[in-house]
Amino acid sequence: MKKLVILTGAGISAESGLKTFRDSDGLWEGYDIEDVATPMAWKRNPQLVLEFYNYRRKNVLDAKPNAAHYGLAKLEKDFDVTIITQNIDDLHERAGSTKVLHLHGEIFKMRSEANEGLIYEINGDIKLGDKAADEAQLRPHIVWFHEAVPMIEVAVPIVISADIFVVVGTSLVVYPAAGLVNYAPHEIPKFIVDKKVPYTSSVYNLRAIEKPATEGVADLVEMLKSFL
Repeated sequence: MKKLVILTGAGISAESGLKTFRDSDGLWEGYDIEDVATPMAWKRNPQLVLEFYNYRRKNVLDAKPNAAHYGLAKLEKDFDVTIITQNIDDLHERAGSTKVLHLHGEIFKMRSEANEGLIYEINGDIKLGDKAADEAQLRPHIVWFHEAVPMIEVAVPIVISADIFVVVGTSLVVYPAAGLVNYAPHEIPKFIVDKKVPYTSSVYNLRAIEKPATEGVADLVEMLKSFL
């Protein structure tokens, strides 16, 4: 069974009604990114940061997987699929994908602000005064802007081992995630699905599908049949 590695970004969840950063002028639902999604913001106003992520958690709970999520999940019938996602939502999992690596954290998890290894599941709100086992304040288990992306070290060997590499719904401008495409073996087939395909002329053996994720993934599924 061929190893299919898929990198997904905000564009795949946009059609489920979840806002994307790149479509919203640096604002998420009226919040400035620098006020809610950086370590400095957390130090300055943790209450505002918690309110923002509590709000986003409710949005994700209300959202449903779309045809693109389900299309990628069904590929597991024919391929050994690993999804590497920049998204913090759980829509891939709810659609049925079984191997999902979250580069930027997960909205339904929280962790100690002092110990990255103390991670807990959460569906409700995080409040000021909620403590981890080490007595430190709990914060969203999210990689903020200006923070390291530890899961990138897990993702790189997965991409290196791919037989086919696919990018869906990402502008390939947020690093280090965008750099993963450079680890895909030179000769393997590569596909990119996005409503506005980014500049990728340096990527060899690449087929572009310039459509929204729901339509583009349907085309991708058809194209991948030739590799069975």
